[in-house]
Amino acid sequence: MTDTPLLVNLSILTQRPTGIDVYARQVTSQLKSLEPKLLSQETIKGFEHQVIPGNLSPESGKWGHFRRLVWLQQQLPRYYSRFNSDLIFSPLPEAPLYTRCRFVVTAHDVIPLHFPKRFSRLTNYFRYYVPRVLHQAAHIICDSQSTANDLIQFYQLSADKITPILLGYDSDNFKLYNLPEGNYFVYIGRQDIYKNLERLIYAFEIFSRTNECELWLIGPTHERYTPVLKEQAKTLGIARYLRFLDYVSYAELPRILSRAIALTFPSLWEGFGLPALEAMACGTPVITSNLSSLPEVVGSAAILINPYSIDELASAMQAVANNSQLRRELKVAGLRQSKKFNWAKTGQQTVELLKNFL
Repeated sequence: MTDTPLLVNLSILTQRPTGIDVYARQVTSQLKSLEPKLLSQETIKGFEHQVIPGNLSPESGKWGHFRRLVWLQQQLPRYYSRFNSDLIFSPLPEAPLYTRCRFVVTAHDVIPLHFPKRFSRLTNYFRYYVPRVLHQAAHIICDSQSTANDLIQFYQLSADKITPILLGYDSDNFKLYNLPEGNYFVYIGRQDIYKNLERLIYAFEIFSRTNECELWLIGPTHERYTPVLKEQAKTLGIARYLRFLDYVSYAELPRILSRAIALTFPSLWEGFGLPALEAMACGTPVITSNLSSLPEVVGSAAILINPYSIDELASAMQAVANNSQLRRELKVAGLRQSKKFNWAKTGQQTVELLKNFL
């Protein structure tokens, strides 16, 4: 059997791509020069692959997560020996522990440690499993300098062991479409407490006192949090102006972005903030937080607000909605800023780093 120095762990792939899924697919596509073998439930053109079970991804719920961690511990070391490999690249902070396997992983954020939830499996995952992976890793890639700082602070890791490599975006999908402007703001992402959607809805209610438009919330709903948001909108008398769109297809998303007045993305913390980059690439004005990695992504091409200030967020929405010149300036600045990011650059930097450990 031919030796395969590099294995790529793609057990995280889903049919409905999330941020980590997009990262895994895009970076993997740039690794051809290393001739890796992909461990995946699906075939990816141009690569050798080893088929793995299809019930390991987040789409399979909590049991999918559990099965994946067991598979990583029990089966991945066997593939490592079988293919006489030297390194595993895992596009998330997961790898077999206490084995002879060498690995490089990507850590995207430590948000569950910034906003811990009592008895949360995810919080415990970041408290007890992730640090063991990171300390045993040969090296760690992360999405931003902000995340690198978090890894150092929360896990007492050496800065020498961490390399920030900024993400890119799909320029074939997220681009300037020149569609007629719609009458709505849009938010993209999960509906979780740290995403700050309650303050966004309060700010939108203030905005709605003198303006009439809609707020579209795109992203997976939350069984407990989404009903709270809907009840909040109902209590404020603006329920008819909110649209909860759940999952939107990859092809449809840039068209929704392109027609929006602005992307409102007041998250309290992000490891990178891909929606802000994708919005800028579509020429959509961006209103986002002045915290964590988001200033690294948007630079001076967006309106940065204190996400804890409802009035500041409402004022930013007023300014963008009622000033066409400001929207044009943000459009031009955002398009310019987005050109600094691309997956080819992300991939090449990842290739150069992985070569150091092969």
